[in-house]
Amino acid sequence: MRIRATVAAVSGALALSALAVPAAQADTSFDKPSAAERFGTSPAKAASGVTAAAEELPVVSNVKVNSGKNLVIGTTTVKTYNVSLTASHSTGILDAYIDLWHGKDLDNVDGWIPPNEGAATCTAVDATTSNCKLTVTVYPGSDLYANALAGTWHVTAGALAGDESIFWDDFYSTTKVQRASKLTVNASPEPVKKGKTITVTGKLSRANWETGTYTGYSTQKVVLQFRKKSASTYTNVKGINTNTKGELKTTTTASADGYYRFAFAGTSTTPAVNAAGDFVDVN
Repeated sequence: MRIRATVAAVSGALALSALAVPAAQADTSFDKPSAAERFGTSPAKAASGVTAAAEELPVVSNVKVNSGKNLVIGTTTVKTYNVSLTASHSTGILDAYIDLWHGKDLDNVDGWIPPNEGAATCTAVDATTSNCKLTVTVYPGSDLYANALAGTWHVTAGALAGDESIFWDDFYSTTKVQRASKLTVNASPEPVKKGKTITVTGKLSRANWETGTYTGYSTQKVVLQFRKKSASTYTNVKGINTNTKGELKTTTTASADGYYRFAFAGTSTTPAVNAAGDFVDVN
């Protein structure tokens, strides 16, 4: 977790004055910068853009985190993602900024993922518009130190124009940061006679960022699916729920050679996952 002394944070595309952010936890604070701190402009200059009438501000669009896909994090693998935006201003674009943060508001920030770069790589489309890129790196167990951090994160977007006017919005958009999921299946007996009962077991688990292990995902709906040996797609057989340990157990009737698997549709905190099919020979 990136824990440092608390620094002022800024809220709103046009509100560029500093707002003090208290520690999100009793002994934790996050070094989330203000617009002026990030772009190196004077506080007076940054604050001068508080209204569109007073000064032309950069226009930001097309903000993307991981190309619009959710961030799925396991227990050990550190992942780096691309983030980008498009910005325009009559004087051109000098720099841009994107970060991810968690909390209901800036007075209750309990997670923060900053960009790796001190400045964005901005490629000019023309004299006024640039496409700007950065990266963010996510450390399970550090940045993601609590399972409660899974779900919706806010996306801060900022841009610095050639005349040093600033766009800055800590609530520009949102993205999902999810606990990676796993799903297993085992169908038996193998082989089995046609018309006999097949027992299918498995387990749905997900990353526990607090323990560094995968633990069972309880009381979740999962679908048993079947694919004939000669077919290319699975069809639904029945829906069941995981028990308190994330375990699955159900039965079905053997009808033809084929593959059985469990399929989980996912939740806001955990991505969808399908088990690898388990082949059963029916004779």
